[in-house]
Amino acid sequence: MTTELFNQEFESIAGQLKSYILRITASITDAEDIVQDTYIKALDKLDTFRGQSTLKTWVFTIASNLAKDNLRAQKRWTENVTDITKAAAISSKHFFQDAMNIRMTSPQGHFEIKEHIAFCFTCISKSLPLEQQLCIFLKDVYDFKVSEITVILNSNEPMVKYYLNAGRTKMANLFEGRCALINKEGVCHQCSELSGIFNPKQRVQEEIMKIEMAKEVGKADKDRLFDLRMNIMREIDPFQSKASSLQLHHLEHNRQVMEKYLEENPV
Repeated sequence: MTTELFNQEFESIAGQLKSYILRITASITDAEDIVQDTYIKALDKLDTFRGQSTLKTWVFTIASNLAKDNLRAQKRWTENVTDITKAAAISSKHFFQDAMNIRMTSPQGHFEIKEHIAFCFTCISKSLPLEQQLCIFLKDVYDFKVSEITVILNSNEPMVKYYLNAGRTKMANLFEGRCALINKEGVCHQCSELSGIFNPKQRVQEEIMKIEMAKEVGKADKDRLFDLRMNIMREIDPFQSKASSLQLHHLEHNRQVMEKYLEENPV
């Protein structure tokens, strides 16, 4: 493969790659750095690419290895991440001042419930074991086949299928118990609460009912609701949506809060 062709193909997948790394690291800086390092490493080793997999699979393998090196040194987030970060946000006047400034000045400062659903999944998925988190994103968001994921993670099909099943089951159960959009007894109301803060003239219930997941509540089981949540994830580029500036601000806040919380509360 020529350098010119590689550059063209890398550019075509760079957006997906960057969003993938963001979602598994929850760090804008890490996402940007790892994508850049992936490009440099892939270009340097281009003569070793034999076409035994697609270039996308090969590039995601390099990026995943770089990300795993970064992530294995970090502690998993707790399942109640939304409670912890919400409490920290409420007590921080700077958080809301900065958020409202973004809301008023940025063309990507809208608040959208659908975007926040994807944001919420990103945060809660960091409570999974790393391999489960990677498998869910690779398979259910970025449409890699199980056989391709075995290459990316240097694993085998039975283990990848186990990681997928265990991760999906855990996430479906977590949302069944926490998400107030899909369960009246759910404890988390962040989507509607934040919509009320950032969109005071918006009728929250009308916005909720535009989301297919909310329409299916009551007639869909938790696995079907999980799939609908994944549909939302696939639709949204966290760097390009109308809500990206606001949600990236929220994500950076959550990352800082969780790093401090885990440092102060060692397991």
